[in-house]
Amino acid sequence: MQKIPQLLDEIQWLIVNQKIQFILCGSSARKLKRGTGNLLGGRAIRYELFPLVSSEIPQFDLMRALNNGLLPPHYQTDHPELLGRSYVGDYLKEEIAAEALTRNVPAFARFLEAASFSNGEVVNFINIARECGVSGPTVKEYFQILVDTLLARFIPAFQKKPKRRVIHAPKFYLFDVGIANALLKRSAISIGSEIFGRAFEHFILQEIIAHSHYSGLEYVVSYWRTASGFEVDFILGDQNVALEIKGVPEVHAHHLRSMRAFQDEYKPKKAIVASLDAKPRYVNGIMIMPWKTFLGNLWTGAIIA
Repeated sequence: MQKIPQLLDEIQWLIVNQKIQFILCGSSARKLKRGTGNLLGGRAIRYELFPLVSSEIPQFDLMRALNNGLLPPHYQTDHPELLGRSYVGDYLKEEIAAEALTRNVPAFARFLEAASFSNGEVVNFINIARECGVSGPTVKEYFQILVDTLLARFIPAFQKKPKRRVIHAPKFYLFDVGIANALLKRSAISIGSEIFGRAFEHFILQEIIAHSHYSGLEYVVSYWRTASGFEVDFILGDQNVALEIKGVPEVHAHHLRSMRAFQDEYKPKKAIVASLDAKPRYVNGIMIMPWKTFLGNLWTGAIIA
C-alpha cells in the first residue's frame, strides 16, 4: 500500500486548485482549536498519518512490531527501549509542556505512568487522580490532551439496543504499542504470555484505526462488554463486523462464548476471530482467521467496505 504518495498527490491537487489552504497536525491543531485560529469550516480537509501498518513493511515481523512498535525508527532499531524512553522523555513530557498544554510537568509525568496501566482498559479517573495527586477534572483534561495531540484515543462502548446490561464507559488506547511498552516498562514480549495477548490486540487495533481512515470509510470502532463478563474486542461499523483477537495458537469452543452471546443479540453480518491459527475455518458461523489473513483481507476491502 502506497498511502503517503497518494495522500501527497491528493493534497497537491487540492492546493493547486485552491481548495485547501492549510493543514493541521498534532498539538498545533489543539492550540488552534482552543485559540482564535480559523479552521476554515467546510473548506479544510483533515488527513491523519498513523504509525506504519503491516502492508507497508516488506517481510513484516509481528514480534518486532509488538516489541518495538510501529513508528518507523523504532520498528527498525535493535534497541527499542532506548528510543522508547527518549520519546517518552523528550516528547510526551517536555514537548507537551513546551506547547503550553500543561504547566505542571511533574504531575503530567506521573499521569502518563498511571494512565499507561489503563491502556486497553476502561479508565478509572478517580484512581488515577489519587495516584497523581491532582483533581479528577485535571486528569480528564490530561487525557484530552493525549487525544487532541493524536497520542491516544478512546474506543466507545457499543450500546445499540442492548438486551443485557452493558458497560458504557469507553476504553483507552495509546497510539502505538511500542510507546505503551516504554511507558509500562514492559520486558521482552513473547508468544504465550499475558503481555503478548494485550500487545497483539493493541497492534490489530492500530491496523483497524489506520484502515478506517486511509480507506475513506471512517467507520466507527467500538467494543462490547456486558456486566456479566461477556466481551467482544471490537465492533466495526454499525454491527457490520464483530471481531475478537485471540493470541493463541488454536481457538477452541470456550474462546467463542462472548462472540456467540453477541451473535445471539445483534446478528452481525460477520463474526471473526483473528488468532495465531494456521488455517482459516468456520465454527458455527464464526470465522476463525489467521491474523495475516485477516489483515490481508482488511486492506483489500474484504472485511468491511
